[in-house]
Amino acid sequence: MAIRNIIYAMAAVLLSGLAACSVDVPETGALTEDKNTPHLSEDVVQGQLLVRFDARVSDILEKAGVTKSGPMMPMTRSGILSVDEILDLVEGYQIERVFPVDVRSEEKARKEGLHLWYVVRFSEEYPVEKVAADLSKLGEVSRVEYNRTLKKASDDKPTPLTLERLKELTANATSGAFDDPLLSDQWHLVNNGNLRPTKFIKGADVNVENAWKEMTTGDPSIIVAVLDEGVDVSHPDLKANMWVNEGEIWKSHEDNDGNGYAGDVHGYNFVSKHGVISTDSRYDTGHGTHVAGVIAAVNNNGVGISSIAGGDGSESGVKIMSCQIFSGQYAGTVLEEVRAIKYAADNGAVILQCSWGYISGAANPYEWTPQFSTDEEWEYYNVLERKALDYFVHNAGSPDGVIEGGLVIFAGGNEAAPAASYPGAYPDFVAVAATAGDFTPAVYTNYGPGTTISAPGGDQDYYYDYVDETHRIGEVGCVLSTLPFNVSESGYGYMEGTSMACPHVSGVAALGLSYAAKLRKHFKAEEFIAMLYDSSTPIDQYMTGTKQYKKYVIDLLESSPMMSLEMNAFRGKMGYGQVNAYGLLKAIEGSGVDMTFPNLYVAVGGQATAVPSMYMDGNSFTVTVNDSSVATAEIVDGKMIVKGLKAGQTEASVTGSRTDKFVITVREGASGNGWL
Repeated sequence: MAIRNIIYAMAAVLLSGLAACSVDVPETGALTEDKNTPHLSEDVVQGQLLVRFDARVSDILEKAGVTKSGPMMPMTRSGILSVDEILDLVEGYQIERVFPVDVRSEEKARKEGLHLWYVVRFSEEYPVEKVAADLSKLGEVSRVEYNRTLKKASDDKPTPLTLERLKELTANATSGAFDDPLLSDQWHLVNNGNLRPTKFIKGADVNVENAWKEMTTGDPSIIVAVLDEGVDVSHPDLKANMWVNEGEIWKSHEDNDGNGYAGDVHGYNFVSKHGVISTDSRYDTGHGTHVAGVIAAVNNNGVGISSIAGGDGSESGVKIMSCQIFSGQYAGTVLEEVRAIKYAADNGAVILQCSWGYISGAANPYEWTPQFSTDEEWEYYNVLERKALDYFVHNAGSPDGVIEGGLVIFAGGNEAAPAASYPGAYPDFVAVAATAGDFTPAVYTNYGPGTTISAPGGDQDYYYDYVDETHRIGEVGCVLSTLPFNVSESGYGYMEGTSMACPHVSGVAALGLSYAAKLRKHFKAEEFIAMLYDSSTPIDQYMTGTKQYKKYVIDLLESSPMMSLEMNAFRGKMGYGQVNAYGLLKAIEGSGVDMTFPNLYVAVGGQATAVPSMYMDGNSFTVTVNDSSVATAEIVDGKMIVKGLKAGQTEASVTGSRTDKFVITVREGASGNGWL
């Protein structure tokens, strides 16, 4: 099966007794067998349950100390008598919070009810459905969900770029916006229509070249969380653009910054439960590294590829946070997924890049196991997942920063189904369809309801007739990006799929936010998404005639059957159009509101840090505090350091290209870094 199926799909959830009509989402009420519990299937993790306790027993959990537990320190008693009585009957009983305490975000987590979710572990000898049924009968328990294993839809490998081919492409590279030698082979970024003249159209790309030249190449204040296989954090074309958590130490077993995760320097390995991101597990494909390269490989460094928002070689690219939820044959679970989502929001990411999803409910049942078909179905059976994604949408970013709220971007799916897959198909998220180098739909892409935007994803079956002794199957018409060196000797290679289209949209969104940061503009997430859609390139005019391709050409070669697609079927069903970087950045120029220096909160005896250049022009700044008995402030290396002296409030002002007034609030109850 072609590389396009590298997109990840969560394991099948067999729906039982659910009619096609609308279903109310249960805020309370456990999923028991008499309340339409999904039947058990091989994806259910034995010996584990995800439990949401009723808010009325939160004080009991608090007194028992369970609320402070997490991956680093599970407890053996909940403090709730009825719960402990049931779980005392099973062996190895442990309980821990799904979301570890992070003092910076605990108030927000409690507001969203996330502090009430726990994972309960017990011996796998005891039937998980029986324990779930017993717990769900308790008044202290408002919901029980099975933990499920996340799975890949395919074990296909990428097509590595050989060292010989790398040398050839480097030698034949043409000049472009950057000096990266492989840029001339990245049609998905800059398509001049000259790679394969009859099937490539000039401009059938993400329209980023003029955006680089006139506006921005990226900004390190913008963080993209890649939920995927691990990203190769030492790759020479990625290393400089990896997010760095300054409060942590690589390979440390101590949680130095108190966010609930130890050693999370570049992100976290949620599968193995440590801070070391891995790319060398058995069956790893390099997928996370490939995705990251599309978004933020280092531009203009004279080697390898270019990327959409990788800067200009002066450490100006957006940053990649690796949230590893897949690791070769050892896949993570829903538990790891939701933890990764909240972690991303709490640690500064504003874009959630998700090149995976459930199988479309409209997929051909002879080839796939169709899953959720409606918003209501997905909501009903995935309450914890929805809550975590809602948390990112509502709590990522900052009301004082470039964007308030987070952008959640999913691959739309590779089943050639007439509906996007979930969670991406949900209205709050972006679902990406894939196109070839002539704006036509890739032969594998999902389309139709739920699809909101398109992007280049590659289409090797369509370019079958351009394969020769130089151009191998799996290269022509596919997306070229970074790979770990244990996957590709050159560190580069090709993939295709909506999972490759997805990071093109994430990259363009990151570039747009970079430009907003440069202009010091502020947006709400929903208005930014609307601009992303409205600025896209219309592609319906290309939905005419018939598209010929050879199905599974990478596997069947000359014996692959010739197939055809009627383009009319895709008209009006590929979202708003193809993502357009230049169009988005031009729209940003006339939108949003100007950012002003924010009010600051600091603890008594603590300090807070802010960067004035994020809010106004100027190379030097001065700061004045009206009441120096409450707080002091000074500018050190371009940063404002505010120290709290006693509880109270004082007005202050900072001057650069203009003067902004703000308020410093000092409280006993604030954390050491100033968060309340």
